[in-house]
Amino acid sequence: MTDNGRQIWAYKPVANDIASHLDNVDNCTETELAQFRVDFRFDKIRNPNSADQVFRNQAIAANFKPHTCELPAAKDPRQQDIITSLLNGIHYFSMLQSKDGHWPGDYGGPLFLLPGLIIASYISASPFPVPHREMMKIYLFNHQNDDGGWGMHIEGESTMFGTVMQYVSLRILGAGKTHPQLQKARKWIKAHGGAIGIPSWGKFYLAILNLYDWRGFNSLFPEMWLFPKWLPFHPWRYWCHSRMVYLPMAYCYGKRIKMPANDLLLSLREEIYCQDYATIDWPKQRDVVCEKDIYTTQSPVLKVMNFVTNHYEKIKSTWLRNKSLKFIQEYIDAEDAQSHYLDIGPVNQAINSICIWDARGRNSSQFQQHVARWYDYLWVAEDGMKMSGYNGSQFWDTAFATRAILESDVARLFSDTIANSCQFIDSQQILAQHETHNEFFRHPMIGSWPFSTAEQGWPVADCTAEGLSATLAIQHSGLVSPRVDEARLKLAVDVILSYQNQDGGWATYELTRAPKWLEKLNPSEIFADIMIDYSWTECTSACVQALIEFQDAFPGYKRESIGTAIHDGLKFILAQQKTDGSWYGGWAVCFTYATWFGIEALSKAKGLGCYDDGLLSRAIERGCAFLTGKQKADGGWGETFESCSKMVYSEADTSQVVNTAWALLALMIAQYPERQAIDKGISLLMARQTEMGDWQQENISGVFNYNCMITYSNYRNIFPIWALNRYYQQTAGTDAKTSKS
Repeated sequence: MTDNGRQIWAYKPVANDIASHLDNVDNCTETELAQFRVDFRFDKIRNPNSADQVFRNQAIAANFKPHTCELPAAKDPRQQDIITSLLNGIHYFSMLQSKDGHWPGDYGGPLFLLPGLIIASYISASPFPVPHREMMKIYLFNHQNDDGGWGMHIEGESTMFGTVMQYVSLRILGAGKTHPQLQKARKWIKAHGGAIGIPSWGKFYLAILNLYDWRGFNSLFPEMWLFPKWLPFHPWRYWCHSRMVYLPMAYCYGKRIKMPANDLLLSLREEIYCQDYATIDWPKQRDVVCEKDIYTTQSPVLKVMNFVTNHYEKIKSTWLRNKSLKFIQEYIDAEDAQSHYLDIGPVNQAINSICIWDARGRNSSQFQQHVARWYDYLWVAEDGMKMSGYNGSQFWDTAFATRAILESDVARLFSDTIANSCQFIDSQQILAQHETHNEFFRHPMIGSWPFSTAEQGWPVADCTAEGLSATLAIQHSGLVSPRVDEARLKLAVDVILSYQNQDGGWATYELTRAPKWLEKLNPSEIFADIMIDYSWTECTSACVQALIEFQDAFPGYKRESIGTAIHDGLKFILAQQKTDGSWYGGWAVCFTYATWFGIEALSKAKGLGCYDDGLLSRAIERGCAFLTGKQKADGGWGETFESCSKMVYSEADTSQVVNTAWALLALMIAQYPERQAIDKGISLLMARQTEMGDWQQENISGVFNYNCMITYSNYRNIFPIWALNRYYQQTAGTDAKTSKS
C-alpha cells in the first residue's frame, strides 16, 4: 500500500486504509507459514541481491497495459533496435510507478538494521504480527554465509557484528538453538572469540538486552550535550546521522537501560560467549573487537577521551547527569516531531523507540506512533522481509527516473508517467519547518527536497538539486502544466546556495560544521568518516548542474551569487579528480558512479564562461581515458563493492548494467570521439534486457561510509533507460519522424 510516498506491506489486509495492517495480528495458520518457507526459498550463492520480484509482480499484475506507443521511424536496423529497447524499458518501468507518482523499490542490503528493530520490539513487548516475524526469520536465514556467519551487508564476509546480531534476532523470533543453521552460526561465533569481540554498536544492543554488561561499554558521556556550542567537538557539529544515532544511545547509556533477564536471555549468555558470563571482566572488554570487524581503529585522541570519560562515570554528578538526560529527551522528542516519528533513519528509529518506551511507557501515544512507523521501514522481496536503509528512496529514484525519461523527445510517448512523477515531485518539496527547527541545530530547509518523503522531514542538498533539475526538465518538455512555480524554484536555489561549504563543495544534509580532525573521535570501528558532513563529488556535481540549468532558464536571478557558486563547485570537483582521471564515489559503487557525476558537471559547464574551458576539457579527457581503460571486452563496465571499502578500483567478474550505464552517460555527455566504445556498451545494455523490458538484478550498487553496501533496485532500470535515451537523442534525436508501431 502506498500513500503520498508512504510504503506499507500488509498480510491480507482487512481494509484499504494504511493502518489496517495493525488489525492483522496472528491471523496466519501454520500451513500458511510453511508455504512462506517454500515460496521464499532464496539462493544467496547465485546472487545475494534479490530482484524485488514480489513488488514488481504485483505492480505489473495491477498496472499491466499493452505496449501501444508510436515508434519513431528508424534510419537503419541498428536505430530500430535502440528505439525498441528504449521504449520497452520505459514502458515496463512506467508500470512500476505508483498512483501517487513515485517508484517504490527495495532499499535493503545492510544486515544490522533489522536486528535493531527486532530488539526494540522485544524489549518493549510490542511483537510484530506472526506473518511478519516469519518473513523476518526467512530473510535472516536466507542471508547466512556458507561459513555459518553473516556480514555487515548481504554481499559481505562474515563479521562478529553481523553474526551475533542475526543470531540473537533469530532466537528472539523463535528459532531454537538446536536449529542446524544456528548451530553453525554458534560455531562461527565461538571460533572467533565470542560476543565479547562484537564492535561497539553491537555491544550497545547486547547491553540493552542484558546480554552484555554496561561496564564493558565506553562512556557515551551524556553531559557532552550540555557543553557550550562554540566548542569544536560539541555534538551539534557531528554529521547528522551520527548525531541522531549517538543522541539516543547516550540516553540509553545514561539510564543504563536493560531488559530483565529471562530464560531466553540466560540461555543466550551461554550460547554467544566462550566463557561463563558471570566470570567476564567487563571493563577489559571495552575495546576488544574481532579482527573481522575492524575497519577504523581507535585514534590516540579517542583513547585519551575514553580514559577520561570512563573515569568520570565513577564520580559523575547525579544532578548534571539528569540535566543532560532531560535535554537529550527533549531533543529526541523534537526529532520525532520534526520527522513525524519516522526519524532520520532505521538505526535511530529503533533506538528512539526504546528511549520513548523507557521515558513514556509502552501505552503512551508517543511510543505507539513509533510502533506505527516501524512498518514504514519494512520491505518484502523474494528473500523475505527486511528493514530498509531509510523509509525508502522514493524522491531520489523519482527525480532520477524523470530525468532519464525526459532525456529525449521520446518522453512525449509517456506523458502520463511524467505527469504522475511531476505530481509527486511537487508534493514532496518541503515548504515549512517545525517550530523547534532552530533550537535543535537543523539547517534551513524551506524549498528543499528530501531523499524519501517530505513527511520524513530531512532535506538533502543533492536531492534538492535533483528535484530542481527534474522540475526544470519537466517544464522544458512542455508535456504537462508546471506545478512548481518560479517562486518555489527560487526557494530551491536559495537553499542549494546555503548548503555550499567553504571548500566549494556540497555535503549531504548540512554544512560541514567542524574541522576534519574531529574524525579522530570516531567511536565506530565499522565505519569511516562519520563525524562530520564532508563535501562529495556527487553532491557537488548535482548542485552545480542544477544551478547551471536554473541560470539558463532564469538568467536574471542572483546571477553573481550563482556564478560564484558554480565556479567554486567546479574548482572543488577538479580538485577531487585522482591522478588516473577518476573520481571516488561515496554513495554508490563507485568510480564509475562518481566519474559520471564529475564529467557530467564539467561538460555542462564548458562554454558558459564560468570556468577555464581548457582545464575542464583536460579533466574530462582524463576521466574518459580512465573509463575506457576499464571497459571490458564485452563492451561493459563492472565494479564490486570493494572499490568503496578499499578505495581502489575493484573489477567485477562480469559487466554490470548499472556501472555500464554510468560510464556510457559520462562518455556521451563528454562527446567522446571514439564511438565504438559507446556503441559496444549500448549493445551490452540491449543484450542484457529481458523480453519484458526489465534488466536482471546484478551486484549491489549503493554504499555509505565506505564500508556498508545498500540496494537500489530501481537503478537497474533508471540508468540503462537514461543511457539508451541519451544514445537515441544523440544518434536520432528530435529529427525522427513518428509512425505507427
